[in-house]
Amino acid sequence: MDNFIAQLTERSEPMPLPEPTELQKLRTAFSRFPTGVCVVTFDVDGVRRGITVNSYTSVSFEPALLLVSIQRRSSSHDLLLDRPFAVNILGSSQEDVAKHFAGRPNESPRWLEGDIAPRLAGSLAWFECFPWATYDGGDHTLVLGEIQSFGSRRGDPLGFNGSRFTEISETVLGREHLI
Repeated sequence: MDNFIAQLTERSEPMPLPEPTELQKLRTAFSRFPTGVCVVTFDVDGVRRGITVNSYTSVSFEPALLLVSIQRRSSSHDLLLDRPFAVNILGSSQEDVAKHFAGRPNESPRWLEGDIAPRLAGSLAWFECFPWATYDGGDHTLVLGEIQSFGSRRGDPLGFNGSRFTEISETVLGREHLI
């Protein structure tokens, strides 16, 4: 015991953590906004591909448009542009699927044939889209899709908050039912 106490008194002061970079601070600030998690799926010469995104939004009802933001450095970036695609909103039980398409391959996901693009089985919602327009978004490309078909089911969505996956509880009777 005396040896342990002697070691404690001999230890130097802990090294301070390095000051975060501006990019790290910006990433942390962005991570304070909880989002859902989606996988954009598409077909390239008969090979099904996908990319995990958390930057998705509805844009318009007439025409029916949505937007996904795709990082330019992604290996799927150039392959996705100008192809029909599906946006798959993931359920809370699909964290492994999100990780699989985010570059941490694991068990192969279950696929469904869509009318214009492959989809993922078990998604809470899905939207099959034709490309509508693309816009420069700095280190991302903003891809607008014209929705051709869609569907949804009940369940708890997979969320992303503070750089971690989380479950977003489905509200049984939320504000939308009060209108």
